[in-house]
Amino acid sequence: MGLAKRVYALTATFPRHQRFGLCDQMERAAVSVISNIAEGSRRTRGEWLNFLRIALGSISELDAQMRLSMELGFGDAGKYQCIIQDIDEISRMLSALIWKLTKTSPSKPSNS
Repeated sequence: MGLAKRVYALTATFPRHQRFGLCDQMERAAVSVISNIAEGSRRTRGEWLNFLRIALGSISELDAQMRLSMELGFGDAGKYQCIIQDIDEISRMLSALIWKLTKTSPSKPSNS
């Protein structure tokens, strides 16, 4: 949730002409990460793994968009480092969770 809020705060500082371009794509990718984790957590293990893989794809998409917008000089430069760190951490966490769920028994994981 924090990542999505930080992305929205960053894109609010982008040039107006990017509102329906890169801003929109970055915001959608950030929301996709949390949405897929949330939706998948209420599904069977196999479905949850699929949603986690989609979230991992969305975080990778956001990473590429962040790096592009940084190179283009859009937004507040000070906000990028925190978001890039979040992306790296969430990517590692998603990868570890996917690995763990593929290596454990097929019962649905607990929501605790």
